[in-house]
Amino acid sequence: MSGNSSEPNYEVVWPLGTSAYKTRVPNARIDDLSGKVVGELWDYLFRGEEIFPILREELTKRFPGIRFVTYDVFGNVHGPQQRELVADVPKLLKQHGCNAVISAIGA
Repeated sequence: MSGNSSEPNYEVVWPLGTSAYKTRVPNARIDDLSGKVVGELWDYLFRGEEIFPILREELTKRFPGIRFVTYDVFGNVHGPQQRELVADVPKLLKQHGCNAVISAIGA
């Protein structure tokens, strides 16, 4: 608090300061997942073992020829080795020919 008036006067910091990261334009969305390869990334924390099979089944019905690289191929992207695992994700996505990724399933 600062000042001498009877009303409090607080010094504050503006929350919309300069960004620490450069913004980038996101890649264009894929119009149609038919014939595409979709990678699954999971942190092994919330129901992925239930949700991913449902997503696979429903997406397969909707998009002929869609294929999946399942989350077990990429490993747990959360935890003590997450920096190393996440650093390998781009290489693994390329290696498996992934066109898209389903990530961050949670509550």
